[in-house]
Amino acid sequence: MKGPLFYAKILLFGEYGIIKDSKGLAIPFNSYKGALKSAKNLTGEAKKSNESLANFYNYLVNLSSDEVSFDVESLKSDIDNGMYFDSSIPQGYGVGSSGALVASIYDKYANNKITVLENLTRDKLLTLKQTFSLMESFFHGKSSGLDPLNSYLSLPILINSKENIEATGIPSQKEGKGAVFLLDSEQIGETEPMVNIFMNKMKNEGFRKMLSEEFSIHTDACIDDFLQGNIKSLFGNVKKLSKVVFTNFKPMIPTAFHRVWEKGIQTNDYYLKLCGSGGGGYILGFTKDFEKAKSSLKDYKLELVYRF
Repeated sequence: MKGPLFYAKILLFGEYGIIKDSKGLAIPFNSYKGALKSAKNLTGEAKKSNESLANFYNYLVNLSSDEVSFDVESLKSDIDNGMYFDSSIPQGYGVGSSGALVASIYDKYANNKITVLENLTRDKLLTLKQTFSLMESFFHGKSSGLDPLNSYLSLPILINSKENIEATGIPSQKEGKGAVFLLDSEQIGETEPMVNIFMNKMKNEGFRKMLSEEFSIHTDACIDDFLQGNIKSLFGNVKKLSKVVFTNFKPMIPTAFHRVWEKGIQTNDYYLKLCGSGGGGYILGFTKDFEKAKSSLKDYKLELVYRF
């Protein structure tokens, strides 16, 4: 048995804001991927994955939802026969490792599943997102469902609000100097504690005001600029966003990267933002000149995502 491939995702803009109904833009990231496989004798990571799938099965059996039901007999039988998720997607890095797994299980075991080949109306997209949110909550405690949706469709997804999402196109890559890149913090980030910090901060009126008056406005402007290819304006807005995140989301930025973050804002060599919930994993970078950013960040591992 070998299932279809499901890819990682990158939330370019909208981390945390999408929990509170601002815009978001997620794109598939094909450098990392995973697929369901099975083997007779499981060891190491494959064995751990199989055990995790057994726990996930117990969760899905008891999941009551009007939107989805699963062929749990086949799922149980496949897990008993050594099924595991073979994945190159790093865990705890903010690029959707559990999302790809959820997408693969839905694809293989959901009854009456919505497929990529259908006319994906807004209602169908919302149904998928709600289903994936329920499924992925097993891994994160609270999930927007966006990671699995992106992985399942393998299309860029524009989140206008909780009730309004659409598949979108992004400008094709150019062979220019500018780039979006990943900076490896070489630390694992845990989603749930970071989301809990955010939810506690939301109790503070000043933080809520900052979120709606600064964070969301800069995020929305970045998304509009990116989709329309307004690169000059995009970098102005990304710099503002980077400053707001640095000031207000410090617990989500690994301490070792506070100075690196500030250096980008001061020199304009690059601007950093959170990739997913933060706390470790990847940090997302934007630069007008990738060679300059590479030399400025020569002590760190960078990975190219998109060229301007």
